[in-house]
Amino acid sequence: MLRMKVAFTIVLCALFTASPAGARSTFHDLSVDAARNSERGKAKLQKVPFYMAGQKHPAVAKDLGVFTANRRTNAFGKSDEAACEIAFLSAVIALQARAQSMGGDAIVDIESITKHNDLTSASKYRCAAGGVVANVVLTGRVVKLK
Repeated sequence: MLRMKVAFTIVLCALFTASPAGARSTFHDLSVDAARNSERGKAKLQKVPFYMAGQKHPAVAKDLGVFTANRRTNAFGKSDEAACEIAFLSAVIALQARAQSMGGDAIVDIESITKHNDLTSASKYRCAAGGVVANVVLTGRVVKLK
């Protein structure tokens, strides 16, 4: 009986202290234009223009606020790049929907803030890809353009 209790305790300790060795989170900095011009991007993106931080855009007439979109997608069986593209496009679409619901007509100054690993770029977004999930978090200003 004592042996069973000791064995049971050892198994429980092993279960609760084991690290997720199979888990990974690889950061990728990928092209916004490649995602925007992909077949999926052309089919899914709305007509609300979006501009990454540092990218030139028309003058702003009214700032409606800064908003965040956090999107994940199933990465199982997909390349990191394909899964990241889906997550990025989903995040942009969420920002576009927010702009439309608020009467805005563009999103500007978009930055990647995925897993608090920020990227400010006019041409790239950052994605965290794992074996099961890809994640993109974007923040941007919803505006009305002049």
